[in-house]
Amino acid sequence: MASLKDVAQLAGVSMMTVSRVINNAPRVTVATRQRVEEAIKQLHYVPDLSAQKIRGQANKPRTLAVLAEDTATTPFSVDLLLAIEHTAQRLGWNSFIINVSAVGDKQRAAREVLAHRPDGIIYTTMGLRKIQLPEALLGLPVVLANCVSDDTHLASYIPDDYHAQYQATQYLLARGYQRPLCYWLPENELAPTARRLGFEQAWRDAGKSFDQVTQRHMPKGDEGYLQLADVLATHITPPSLAYDVLICGNDRAAFVAYQQLLAMGVKIPQDIAVIGFDNLVGVGHLFLPGLTTLQLPHYQIGEQAARHLIEQWDKPGVHSLACPLLERHSIADRNGQ
Repeated sequence: MASLKDVAQLAGVSMMTVSRVINNAPRVTVATRQRVEEAIKQLHYVPDLSAQKIRGQANKPRTLAVLAEDTATTPFSVDLLLAIEHTAQRLGWNSFIINVSAVGDKQRAAREVLAHRPDGIIYTTMGLRKIQLPEALLGLPVVLANCVSDDTHLASYIPDDYHAQYQATQYLLARGYQRPLCYWLPENELAPTARRLGFEQAWRDAGKSFDQVTQRHMPKGDEGYLQLADVLATHITPPSLAYDVLICGNDRAAFVAYQQLLAMGVKIPQDIAVIGFDNLVGVGHLFLPGLTTLQLPHYQIGEQAARHLIEQWDKPGVHSLACPLLERHSIADRNGQ
């Protein structure tokens, strides 16, 4: 990698002159600036931002570090990371990502982050979960994104799973659905617990009985999704169906459900409606018929977390962000039947 000295030698100027050009300082002639910029372009030189910060330059860029626990290696949370980057750029900050790739890797990742001397740190996870912040980060400007902690001094930005499922259940009831089969994500995890509670509260508030409701939690891992095919084969028996709507824990479960139902000759939504959760990246809009689902607010989570640090918000605690309902064609209005 080219150095500041390499640029200075190629341009025939001092290293101080190169620094002035990079930082748009005055008292540099047009001809000199052009030579330096051409040398930078030719050598593919990238300024060392951390070194600039150590030297204490007045116009140093400020930087957000992102500690990404599983986030950067999956497609599901890409919007979260993009939002952090876009927000930082828009507000004149830099950002970089350090992956936490394995159990026990947090301390190493935390040390690597601190070596870059960031001005703020966002800790993210793939899938809502409770985390314990690495000890090296305690007391620093840290915000949690898509995760929570027992530390009440930390700010956390997460999806509002409870109210999303509550409102989705109201939506189904308003369209005449009375007999749901629910296939939730694994039990005792934060998101599926909140979603099930939201569904049950909406059902009770509507004065409905749970006698016509069947609820299952899938096992962990991919076998949990595959098991949905067996659940449907057991509970869905054409032509007279015991259930009129399938509430899926997420869009991946809905994808399996579509395959199984269509293979059984069950029509969506004429025979049974299907609703998901997540708006699966790159896939959610490709279901046939279009899958009605709830949008995880990953972009908004990343944006709010970045602004919290950059704009120095004094807002500790958990902040739940709405998950909008995306109406497509897997839900019909049964009131006219």
